[in-house]
Amino acid sequence: MRSKKSDSTDNITMLKQSISNYYREQFGSVPEIIVRAPGRINLIGEHTDYNGGLVLPAAIDKANWLAMGRRDDNLLKISSFDLKDEFNGNVIAVSKSDKGWPNYLLGVISELQKDGVEIEGVNVAFGGDIPIGAGLSSSAALESGMLSGLNRLFDLELKKMDIVKLAQKGENRFVGMNCGIMDMFASVMGRADSVVKLDCRSLEYEHFPFHAPGYTLVLCDSGVKHALVDSEYNTRRRECEEGVRLLQAVSPSIQSLRDVPLELLLAEKERLSEVVFRRCKFVVEEIGRVEAVCNKLKMNDLLAVGQLMNQTNDGLRHEYEVTCPETDFLVEEAQKQAFVLGARQVGGGFGGCTLNLVAAKEAPVFIEKMKAAYQRKYAKELPCHEVKLMDGVTITA
Repeated sequence: MRSKKSDSTDNITMLKQSISNYYREQFGSVPEIIVRAPGRINLIGEHTDYNGGLVLPAAIDKANWLAMGRRDDNLLKISSFDLKDEFNGNVIAVSKSDKGWPNYLLGVISELQKDGVEIEGVNVAFGGDIPIGAGLSSSAALESGMLSGLNRLFDLELKKMDIVKLAQKGENRFVGMNCGIMDMFASVMGRADSVVKLDCRSLEYEHFPFHAPGYTLVLCDSGVKHALVDSEYNTRRRECEEGVRLLQAVSPSIQSLRDVPLELLLAEKERLSEVVFRRCKFVVEEIGRVEAVCNKLKMNDLLAVGQLMNQTNDGLRHEYEVTCPETDFLVEEAQKQAFVLGARQVGGGFGGCTLNLVAAKEAPVFIEKMKAAYQRKYAKELPCHEVKLMDGVTITA
């Protein structure tokens, strides 16, 4: 019987070759470099990044692949393998595309230009196996991969953290998604078989080995595509900022929800609207859960990790209100299974995937049960993915 590791390696090899072949078909030459930019999961710490808090993400074995090569002019030619679509532009005059998808690539070029960095024309062919709209940060992977490739092609001498920050700016300023820094950070800084504790205020970070003998992580994709730019994601951020503004009247030193002790929030509850209070309570408690999970991982207490994952989902559902009926159903079904330690919605919300900590030997049974339950409830196929934790962005010739 073939091992899951062998299957994963074969899939990576096939994807890399497919994108390389597609580049040759589109541009009539061999790509100079091929960039692998992984998606991410976040074990715990949702919506804490833009509140100056802590997160615990990891890069996974689902990735965007970018085949890239320099041109001898200023043209920018991008071809999407998955969409079977293309974009033609000019690196001297970057502006938004009505197509939408090119903006994730154009935005990082725009940010380079704002920093006075000039590049020449480039050909890009890309595709991958990160489910779009599933909460696994396919857009951040694309941005991080594009920047990493440009850095290599044009010897820009950008450090990894420079790439992370520029990718976030591209999404914030150009795409219009007011996201935090976690997604880009995980895609660039991930390490195999590890999660990374990131302080989103100081940007200090620490890798934690994810030793889970006998357990595996399984994603269940609801098929509900979240479009965060068009959702209430930016509204949640404004609600958190409103809470900070009101609490500053009590303690002027408060700069973000990272600075708010739970005791203070509870004591000053009447200062906030009921909705803003619930948003703030979730974030403050979630920051604490990140610390708790790190401590439990050190003790290899996976039962406690699973319980904290369940608590996060309760908060996402009832306090932050970013779940949907489909992901609620998937979490409820998973939590019924004795061999599931924890289950929660993962990502920005309003759809996407659930993340499940499952006994490894029961993973096939779990997937079968979840697929059958989802089919009965919604008459829809449920894609499920057992994921491995991988290194961040890698580049090969």
